[in-house]
Amino acid sequence: MDFDLSEEQRLLSDSVNRLLADRYTFDQRRGYLAEPAGWSRVLWAQYGELGLLGVPFAESDGGFGGGAVDTMLVMEAFGRVLVLEPYLASVVLGGTALRHGGSAAQRRAFLPQVAQGRLTLAFAHGERQSRYDLSDVMTTARPRPGGGWVIDGAKSIVAHGDSADLLIVSARTEGARDDPAGITLFLVEAAANGVARRGYRMRDGTRAADISLSGVEIGRDAVLGEPGAGLPAIERVVEAGIAATAAEAVGAMETMQALTLEYLKTRVQFGRPIGQNQALQHRASEMMISLEQGRSMAMLAAMMVEEADSTERAHNLAMVKVAIGQAARFVSQNAIQLHGGIGMTEEYAVGHYFRRCMVIEHSFGDTAHHLSRLAGEIG
Repeated sequence: MDFDLSEEQRLLSDSVNRLLADRYTFDQRRGYLAEPAGWSRVLWAQYGELGLLGVPFAESDGGFGGGAVDTMLVMEAFGRVLVLEPYLASVVLGGTALRHGGSAAQRRAFLPQVAQGRLTLAFAHGERQSRYDLSDVMTTARPRPGGGWVIDGAKSIVAHGDSADLLIVSARTEGARDDPAGITLFLVEAAANGVARRGYRMRDGTRAADISLSGVEIGRDAVLGEPGAGLPAIERVVEAGIAATAAEAVGAMETMQALTLEYLKTRVQFGRPIGQNQALQHRASEMMISLEQGRSMAMLAAMMVEEADSTERAHNLAMVKVAIGQAARFVSQNAIQLHGGIGMTEEYAVGHYFRRCMVIEHSFGDTAHHLSRLAGEIG
């Protein structure tokens, strides 16, 4: 299989890396964290000007016409500097929901705005009781007299849900709480009557929100796809999230590896750099091996995320989630250990990468969850 990048992909990678090298130093990132939204709207507009926000969307939908590999390149670059902007939430998760669940008219109405940076999305599916069970939905939507729907319920840990303009909300329109059938996706304006958002900063600095919906009235044209048939689109969103965060974790591991090697070369103890200690050299080599294993799995994810066979796709992406979780944990824990006390300080970058990798591991199902899925297939 040919793993070489095309000329367009190399140009994309170079442009992203140049922008982030100029605008995303560790000190600049701390400034973005302090902004009201917790991220830079100025940079978000620049992402739109560069075409980054339209990478996964078809040209007919106002996008770049790229594929999963293009998204992988962007997310790797973002992972290297711990980008705070809602690319994952809006472009990857929200965009995937629209691509796989929306009608042609809905895609034409919203995706060009997302690609231009004028509209941000948030995917509101998880609930307090559901953990990683995608079919466990207690939020309800009932038909409204005269047409449309009324939504009641609550969503938890919605990535960038506090600043999104448009929410993509899952709600049960029929069936029992954990019935795979009967789940419908809806487009809900974040400013609609009955929507309340409680935003907060997660452990890694990124933003999330708990959202309550009380008697939220929406029109019949706010349904994504067929009523009651939303679970396959939800699964595609989660799989796209796994692939994107796998690439982001690889970027984060790259930076942690580089920071650790630099520290081993410059930290002097007992009159010599600690990197001359053979045991620490072996540890750094093991970190590199884990990084490269993670990189190969991120490539597998990019190849599999558009696989037509849903069983094959789900199986391989579960393997990706396990492998990336294990690799990121090994690299980040060793980066902290080899740095010693400085690695745990707020003023030093490596601890921030560690926390981001831990949040990624618990997103879209943790390592234990996906190991259990794979074991169940064998059983």
